[in-house]
Amino acid sequence: KEETIGKHLVSNFITEEFKDSVQDVLAAALSGKDTANFEFPLFTKHGKRKEILLNATARRGPDGEVTGVIGVGQDITRIREITSE
Repeated sequence: KEETIGKHLVSNFITEEFKDSVQDVLAAALSGKDTANFEFPLFTKHGKRKEILLNATARRGPDGEVTGVIGVGQDITRIREITSE
């Protein structure tokens, strides 16, 4: 937990191959465009690959202006293993 708190998601935890696309998803949410069911790999600190399903939604204030992003990532590694068998 302490190893990840306060660290930038894209620059610290996303592989080079997916940095641009994950950054684009988050930037789109900051501009008001939600993204659902975006898949990308993430590697644990021990090098194990996990398949992540990301949903990014703009958070808006009372005036409708975007104030942030709510991002939810779900580990779907096991689901992908089962469906590829």
